[in-house]
Amino acid sequence: MMLHMAAQPPSPPTFSIMGIEAGLTVLAVAASFAWPRFAGKLFARLRRHFAALARKRSLALLVVGLATLLIRLAVLPVHPIPMPFAPDDFSNLLAADTFLHGRLANPTPAMWVHFETIHVDMLPTYASMYFPAQGLLMAAGKLLFGHPWFGILISGAFMCSAVTWMLQGWLPPAWAVLGGLLLMMRIALFSYWTSTYHTAGPICAIGGALVLGALPRFKRSPHARYLLAMAAGAVILAISRPYEGLLLCLPVLVALAHWLIRTRRLSMRTLLLRASPALVVLIAGLAWLGYYDYKAFGSPLTLPYTVNRATYAMATYYVWQDPRPEPHYRHAEMRRFYTVDELEDYNRNHSISGFFFMTTVKAVRAVYFFTGVALIPPLFLLPWALRDRRIRFLVISLCVLAVGMAIEIFLIPHYVAPFTAAFYAVGLQAMRHLYHCKPAGRAIAHSVVAICVLLALLRPFNRQLGCPIPEKPVSTWIVSWFGPDHFVTDRSFVERQLQQQPGPQLAIVRYAPDHDPLDEWVYNQADINASEIIWARAMDPASDAELIRYYPNRTVWLVQPDSIQNRLLPYPLAQQVTAVPLR
Repeated sequence: MMLHMAAQPPSPPTFSIMGIEAGLTVLAVAASFAWPRFAGKLFARLRRHFAALARKRSLALLVVGLATLLIRLAVLPVHPIPMPFAPDDFSNLLAADTFLHGRLANPTPAMWVHFETIHVDMLPTYASMYFPAQGLLMAAGKLLFGHPWFGILISGAFMCSAVTWMLQGWLPPAWAVLGGLLLMMRIALFSYWTSTYHTAGPICAIGGALVLGALPRFKRSPHARYLLAMAAGAVILAISRPYEGLLLCLPVLVALAHWLIRTRRLSMRTLLLRASPALVVLIAGLAWLGYYDYKAFGSPLTLPYTVNRATYAMATYYVWQDPRPEPHYRHAEMRRFYTVDELEDYNRNHSISGFFFMTTVKAVRAVYFFTGVALIPPLFLLPWALRDRRIRFLVISLCVLAVGMAIEIFLIPHYVAPFTAAFYAVGLQAMRHLYHCKPAGRAIAHSVVAICVLLALLRPFNRQLGCPIPEKPVSTWIVSWFGPDHFVTDRSFVERQLQQQPGPQLAIVRYAPDHDPLDEWVYNQADINASEIIWARAMDPASDAELIRYYPNRTVWLVQPDSIQNRLLPYPLAQQVTAVPLR
């Protein structure tokens, strides 16, 4: 996802969910010092029931996953299925629609210059610029349950179970289940990972959890199934976020090799036999990705992003790279997005002070997404947790991630999704230290969990509480656990108007000079010619006339997103244009 965010940490409205969370947290910490034994018996009773569930490890995984699924379905009346509203949404929806048509990519449409848009390739094929994991997930949701979002919903439930499984390998059972439930409340129910179509965050977290969860299990009992789980996780990361996935897998491979050499528990022959299924899965997954790249981008070695960035972008991904020369842009809005919005963060990183400032901002974005305000108090015990041998490897892995993110220009929370389980393991270990600081520390630990539960209960009713979440700036909700509201854009309203018209429609979109490029309206389905509504960019009169003549049997509309009074009009002179044959 390449949504631009201001460099500063988010500044929410005066009365907001974030403000409620901060107020409750301050009050809870103060009360924990003043009355540390308040409700102690109640929490002790809850702990006993919780521990009994946690000891049944398989049942605990099922409960965490089902709870995520059922709670989110239960709040659909007040927090409905999200509507697409950003470029990343529509690009991933295009991928899902392409897969549902039985293709990995689509032929370049005849009038493609009118259909150019952010994060979509037109050459050599018409396809999403993103890796295929999110599109495959959404295609499965559409195929099995009638809507792409259900694929995201189910991936969120599996994410909570997978992270709980990983935590069971690193922490005591009760703390592992607590981590899965906190993940459910803080990310799986309402964050932008599951309330938009932007990102493969949940599926990346699943891949990372499989890799990290298999490592300690294999060390304790070197069965082939753990290497198979590790390979499956690596394949998931390869088809979703391979760079960050590589940052995760390399330390795991080093740790695994070090253990094998040091312990000599397995002979080379035994190791090869047990690793064979994992190698088959890994090779098959990478071969499929190469085939996808070949069909979509013309070469098995040309990864997603590559063609789109080479065609449109000036900003590069890494701090040592120079910006690309400005390409030829056919549309002012796309030029504004790539030469202004993206270049701001790039330029900030290219001074010593700017680099350190942006590195701090990126760290705040990543940590705050996982903690919010409520989970910050346990982090004060982080210096003690970091010295624990139990999680030492996870701390090293997070250091590798920090270096990898420091040299990358952009960071949005789902970039670090492969490390979700590691973040939660380290945070929970800090909470364990806090819990043993009796009596105030234990009271604070109880309080922050109670606040997370309370906020999850309040979140679906934020509008009724007078806490609407603004759509812009995106930093208000994209780095926060509570995610976006049910944003219904003007495009959706105009689309419904066009759907009520008889016959197929052609919507030619003309923007005002100061139009926000992130408010993009020109997105289409995989089979453009067969679509009920075709969205196209207005260009010069001659080009628009050629477009209209190419689709002679469609009702032609002029769509002006920035005009409140005349947003949807019959296209001027459309009948005269169609009377002239296309040469």
